[in-house]
Amino acid sequence: MSEPIDIPDAWRELPGYQLEQSYEWNYRNPPDRVSLEVPAISGEWSFCGSPIDSPLGISAGPLLNGAWCLYYAGLGYSVVTYKTVRSSERACYPQPNLQPVRCHSLKGGEQRLPAAKQMEGSWAVSYGMPSQEPSVWRDDVLATRTRLPNQTRLVVSVVGTIQTGWSLEQLADDYAVCASMAIECGADGVEANFSCPNVSTADGQLYQNPKDARFVIERIRREIRGAPLVVKIGHTPLNQPVDEIVAALAPSVNAISTTNSVASTIVGDDGQLMFSGQPRGICGAATLEASVAQVDRLRQSLDQQGFNTELIGVGGIASVVDVKQYLSAGAASVQMATSAMVHPWTAMQIRKQWTDA
Repeated sequence: MSEPIDIPDAWRELPGYQLEQSYEWNYRNPPDRVSLEVPAISGEWSFCGSPIDSPLGISAGPLLNGAWCLYYAGLGYSVVTYKTVRSSERACYPQPNLQPVRCHSLKGGEQRLPAAKQMEGSWAVSYGMPSQEPSVWRDDVLATRTRLPNQTRLVVSVVGTIQTGWSLEQLADDYAVCASMAIECGADGVEANFSCPNVSTADGQLYQNPKDARFVIERIRREIRGAPLVVKIGHTPLNQPVDEIVAALAPSVNAISTTNSVASTIVGDDGQLMFSGQPRGICGAATLEASVAQVDRLRQSLDQQGFNTELIGVGGIASVVDVKQYLSAGAASVQMATSAMVHPWTAMQIRKQWTDA
């Protein structure tokens, strides 16, 4: 653990995601944009080959729209990822969308975790990848890019929306359509979301099928040509090799982002399974160890296969020590979500810890 720092009152008072409110309420009620003195981090940092002023980013989870992107960009995040969008409107799953859980470090394969009454560092996430219709999110992305500082990178997370009877080709085309729209609206890059433990359809499980994943990512690459492309993958247990998925994805992408949570079912206070017994992605502190280990395995596989693809470390980051673990394992940058939702000033704290180290 890093040494604690004094958190200025101005930081402590920063509003964040209102956990007791619905997704729709938080979408409509983003915090006001802030202007704070952001501690600098020395060194040379990059995102998909483009220079950034720190290795700190924020993943798609907390950034429900452009106003949320602008808010967190003012809090020291150098890369902001617009929450996953689709080619058609999709409603959010019903509450609870964020269910605190009681657990220690997860390895993957945990079958049941107990729900907790209060946040203890990790929670089960259940959104289902909601999206506004394209006419809404496209205008929002365009307006957001014009208002962000030039040095802040805006990435848009996209997913295909599989329909009954669709072929893989149709799913790939839908991914590509969303990616193309995002770039046309001024996004600095696209993140193809190939992992969402909260859905059971192919759009959320692509990373588990290297052949299909290769087909879809190549289709996206052809559509957006040379624009920066990130692919988001999920957790791979230690007993499962990563070489095949690396070989499938690395030739087409600039970066691989990992990990999108560790899945498990959740047991409520009444002893019954929550979420109709379906697994949900666990995010937060409990995923740190497994996610760092996966970055290390991916870096080794990329190096052995001769790829210079960047890695983005995601999972359980809350301090400068956590960030440096990912960098030591081979990540070029990191992204936060859970800690940023609970404590919006997390990136400011890490920057201050870095400067004082």
